Amino acid sequence: MVDVKIKIKDREGVIHEVLAPTDMAMNLMEVCKSYELPVEGTCGGMAMCASCQCYVLSNHSMSEMEEEEEAMLSEAFYVKENSRLGCQIPITPELDGLEIELAPES
Repeated sequence: MVDVKIKIKDREGVIHEVLAPTDMAMNLMEVCKSYELPVEGTCGGMAMCASCQCYVLSNHSMSEMEEEEEAMLSEAFYVKENSRLGCQIPITPELDGLEIELAPES
């Protein structure tokens, strides 16, 4: 089993260093929820809400943004150029060292 280290800056500016398994088909939203970080994931990971929006701070190559994610972010609040939906980022070994910041709640 390979775990990757991810740094997550919460809405209060506190940085949480978490370990995320790469062998459980989890996504970033699920990892945040498993560490009880304030991510709602209201739609259950279907890219139909923006409650798991985050900002990617580190320079990691990630999966391309799908149409559903782009459409959702086009309607969301506090969107930046580095915005992604956590539910659309699968945890892979390439994400080791990833740094994200949780977007403000809408």
